[in-house]
Amino acid sequence: MLIHHLRVLPLLVRMHVRSQMEYRGAFWLDRLAQILSYGSVFATIGILLDRFDTLGGWTWPELALLFSFQLLAYSLGAAMSFVQLRDLEELVRLGTFDTLLVKPFSPWAYLVFSGLNIGYAGHVILAVPLMGWAVLSVDFAWSVWSASFLIAALLSATLLTAALITMIGATALIWVRSNHLFSIFFGFWELTRYPLNIFPGGIQTILITAVPLALTSSVPVGALLGKPIPILGDWAGPVALLAGPIWVLISIAYWRYATSKYQGAGG
Repeated sequence: MLIHHLRVLPLLVRMHVRSQMEYRGAFWLDRLAQILSYGSVFATIGILLDRFDTLGGWTWPELALLFSFQLLAYSLGAAMSFVQLRDLEELVRLGTFDTLLVKPFSPWAYLVFSGLNIGYAGHVILAVPLMGWAVLSVDFAWSVWSASFLIAALLSATLLTAALITMIGATALIWVRSNHLFSIFFGFWELTRYPLNIFPGGIQTILITAVPLALTSSVPVGALLGKPIPILGDWAGPVALLAGPIWVLISIAYWRYATSKYQGAGG
């Protein structure tokens, strides 16, 4: 059965990618709009730095590394989860999720891979060159260890992003409605493109614990650059690396729990 699933997954991805690329002009115009949108956000950070020189002790190249890290981790994680799990609410409301339960296939795997969102290409196109520039410009002595930490932390942040989105979407299996929770998610996510230490203690605690999105941005990048990390201190690096795998396990358990509570279209 596992081999069968592994053979089917690439087919699901190819079918969805072809459907998304049917109107290529519109697709790439949308990506350009994404690049301009996030580019304007980064320009705003640049304006702040031009006025105040540093932000919470972070210089311009360091903030560029933070911004690109946050954007890249989000785009990779959300490509595997956001649109698919956002649409789960509608599947539950209309009762079409029931059809996935009778397929000889994991409902989660089918949702994720049949809806793999290549629309995040715009995020990646902006984030990768910016990260490359930041890595070369930041005042930091790179080594094999630090480069390996950056890659591992990026992978962990990607997993954490996908896990949190999965848990939000899975809530629809219990409550039917869950998309309002995404508004809360993105409200906090927008804060994480800035250093954690500029926020009040209460928000710092929330961004590390209840909505641990700081672990997808300023905590791993700050630990890499040797910045003081509120609350976590010297544990920031290990926590950032372990957060992704741990939250994936939590999201798997929550998905199974939510699925067990699902009562079908009839309620």
